[in-house]
Amino acid sequence: MSFTIKQSALATCIDVSNSLVYKRSPSIRRHPFSPVLNLQNIPKRTNVLVSKPLHISSVESIGNEKKPVIQCNAYEADKSEPIEAAEQVKSEAAKRVKIGIYFATWWGLNVVFNIYNKKVLNAYPYPWLTSTLSLACGSLMMLISWATRIAETPKTDFEFWKTLFPVAVAHTIGHVAATVSMSKVAVSFTHIIKSGEPAFSVLVSRFLLGESFPLSVYLSLIPIIGGCALSALTELNFNMTGFMGAMISNLAFVLRNIFSKKGMKGKSVSGMNYYACLSLLSLVILTPFAIAVEGPQMWAAGWETALSQIGPQFIWWVAAQSIFYHLYNQVSYMSLDEISPLTFSVGNTMKRISVIVSSIIIFHTPVQPINALGAAIAILGTFLYSQAKA
Repeated sequence: MSFTIKQSALATCIDVSNSLVYKRSPSIRRHPFSPVLNLQNIPKRTNVLVSKPLHISSVESIGNEKKPVIQCNAYEADKSEPIEAAEQVKSEAAKRVKIGIYFATWWGLNVVFNIYNKKVLNAYPYPWLTSTLSLACGSLMMLISWATRIAETPKTDFEFWKTLFPVAVAHTIGHVAATVSMSKVAVSFTHIIKSGEPAFSVLVSRFLLGESFPLSVYLSLIPIIGGCALSALTELNFNMTGFMGAMISNLAFVLRNIFSKKGMKGKSVSGMNYYACLSLLSLVILTPFAIAVEGPQMWAAGWETALSQIGPQFIWWVAAQSIFYHLYNQVSYMSLDEISPLTFSVGNTMKRISVIVSSIIIFHTPVQPINALGAAIAILGTFLYSQAKA
């Protein structure tokens, strides 16, 4: 263990220690062969190796006499770092545990949402209303949280909502398009296509924003595009509407992220409240379009049919998919406040794997080996992309 001290501090420390030793034990004498420190020849700054678990923390002066006061701190007996460093290590470990809990909760909630969402869409094929209910449920939950002071009410102004508007438009389109996709094809296929989102991100950033990327990023797009294409060509229940819905969702979410980064810098609202405001504005945007595309008459007729076929548990399915949609998005935004975008991207890739695997198991989705290979290649490409962007 090595540290650096000034000549005056070293001399004072040695004088104090020697005076204490000789005062308490006068019979103690210096051994004739013990080394003697010649302070006259010590340069202004000296590296001193000490094996004792003590170190000089600071040298200060008190009062008008300017007498040096030396503060010595102890190292832990079984470690080579100060106690403060050990506390910092514990704090970092606690943070990693917290992030791990966020990730596990995020993945679990997302899996549950996708399961209930697909069940609802199979019995009640109205994706526009289903998307609206998801946003409405989340908005209601946050309004109650703000009213009861469970969550801190965000401080917003007109400029904030004006900046948030294009983000909300892109979020609304992406949400509806993904729901339309899952109403037409298997959940696993939708998420395989959605794993190609990095390709859209690079292309949009390159041709619309003029950004450039290293060669490794462009190379990572090859397995992403190839894997998605292989899965699409070998999908047993391929549907063009479902495929295009997933592709539009990719483009919309890329634009949402770009608008969010460009317009929301410096804004005080973030994390949970940011997503809540986004849900509220998206709900306002989506509701009139949902009424125009599907309408109350279709919703009422489909509701009666679903209840007669499924029973009262269908109501629970609708409530569950709406609640879990908001919760998993809320947790993901809370996670983004705690981690880097790279870690979030890796977590998002792992989330897709959990959703694809769980949906195949629960819904007994038939998968050909070549289709599974395409999915694996696309997901691997997504992981390589996140590493190349680091």
